[in-house]
Amino acid sequence: MSQKLSNAQIAWRAAQDIADGAYVNLGIGFPEMVAKFQPPGRQAIFHTENGVLNFGEAPPEGEEDWDLINAGKKAITLKPGAAFFHHADSFGMVRGGHLDVAILGTYEVAENGDLANWSTGPKGVPAVGGAMDLVHGAKRVAVITDHVTKDGKPKLVKRCSLPLTGVGCVTRIYSSLAVIDIENSRFVLREKLPSMSVEELQAVTGAELVLPDVIGDLVAPEVS
Repeated sequence: MSQKLSNAQIAWRAAQDIADGAYVNLGIGFPEMVAKFQPPGRQAIFHTENGVLNFGEAPPEGEEDWDLINAGKKAITLKPGAAFFHHADSFGMVRGGHLDVAILGTYEVAENGDLANWSTGPKGVPAVGGAMDLVHGAKRVAVITDHVTKDGKPKLVKRCSLPLTGVGCVTRIYSSLAVIDIENSRFVLREKLPSMSVEELQAVTGAELVLPDVIGDLVAPEVS
C-alpha cells in the first residue's frame, strides 16, 4: 500500500461525525487526537474516566497544571462549566448510558462488531481498563485504526483471536484506507481511498466487504 491516511487524518475523519453537544469519551493514545479536529460550529463535551467533564485542548508546553490530566495522564485545560467528580461517579456516567459516543483504538475488529483492543503480551497494557465499560455503556462505539498491522496482516477480521474488550459493540470503523460500518454482522463499505480499488481493499481485509450502490471517496485534508 503506497498511500494511506495518517493517524491525524483518520482522527480528522472520525471527528466529522460527532454531533454538536455530544458527550464523548476518547480512548487513551491515538483516539485523543480526535478532539483537535472538531468541525467549525460544533463543540463536543469530552469526558474522561478519571473524573473530568468538558475539558479543553492541551495547554502550551511549560504551562501545564499536572493536577489537570486526562485518563492518559496528559495535561488538559478546562472549559467554562467543566466539572470534577469521583472516579466511581465517572463510571456511573459510563455504565448509565450517558455517553453518546466512545472512540477507541483497536488491535482487531470482527465483522460481527467484536472488539479486541487490549493485550497482556510483551508490549501489552496491564489490564483492559475502562474500555470494557465504555463499549457497552456508550450509545455508539467507533474505532480508529490503521487498516493492517505493522507486518501487513488485516486488523479487520472474521473473528478476533485476541482477548475481547466487548462483544458486538462496534458500529463504525475509521481506518487508514476506508470507512466501514458494521451492519447485520457484516462489514459494509461506506468510503474508500479514491486511489484504491475495491479489490485491493478486499485483499487487505480479513472478511468479506459488502458493497452498497454508492461508495464515497475517503478524502482528508493535510493535518497534523
